[in-house]
Amino acid sequence: MHRGIALTLVMMSFLSWPSAVMAQNDVKERMDAARAAAMDFGKALLGELQKATAAGGAENAIGVCNVEAPQIAADKSAEKHMTIRRTSLKLRQPGNKPDAWEMQQLQSFERRKTAGENPAAIETGEYVEKDGRKVFRYMKAIPTGELCLNCHGSALKPEVAAKLKALYPADAATGFNVGDLRGAFTITEP
Repeated sequence: MHRGIALTLVMMSFLSWPSAVMAQNDVKERMDAARAAAMDFGKALLGELQKATAAGGAENAIGVCNVEAPQIAADKSAEKHMTIRRTSLKLRQPGNKPDAWEMQQLQSFERRKTAGENPAAIETGEYVEKDGRKVFRYMKAIPTGELCLNCHGSALKPEVAAKLKALYPADAATGFNVGDLRGAFTITEP
């Protein structure tokens, strides 16, 4: 009798092993797809910011983040069948406010950066329950680069500061240095 129970437990363990491997493979595939989507969005956004900066300086680039970034995110979301957006601990646009899961990840990212991890390599992904449904959530840290300092640094040009104040009266997204955690790309996939 005891041998039968032991054999049953061994068989159950053996039979569940492939599903555990499949689940790990699924998470890896989802991570890869989400990472690619975040990179695609990031490249498109950076390209538009660089063009706008070259055409009219940092003041001109503010319009990209204000108007074009949400449209790029919407286009990439539709193309990739995912919800793609940005969030941060220091917000400029109130609509980018992190939800509870994103807040937890951003705080973890900040701790990881403080512990010496390269912000460009910080990411996470997992299945979670959201609004009663199982979804895959992914976040990729956005480190502050040189270009970012034009609108997110400590020493803003007066015309840039004035335009930011006009567009974002509650702006909290300044005072960054190169390498700081600017925020994160955040992706939700059904």
